[in-house]
Amino acid sequence: MKNITVSVDTAIYQRARIKAAEMNTSVSALVKAFLVQLTNEESDGERRKRLERETIASITAFSAADRVSREEAHAR
Repeated sequence: MKNITVSVDTAIYQRARIKAAEMNTSVSALVKAFLVQLTNEESDGERRKRLERETIASITAFSAADRVSREEAHAR
């Protein structure tokens, strides 16, 4: 396990200590939980890939025969 050093304003640290005490934990544990949650979230690229896979999987009925004719496409 790695240790990190984080610098915050005194007021923020004091509020974090109060919040941690209310939750019966430590500031360090709060920061660790935040970082774990942050790194478990899917990245934008991962989200786009997942949405692409879901969209492709949802396409069940597609046929080239369903297209309009050339004349219909160019009708004015």
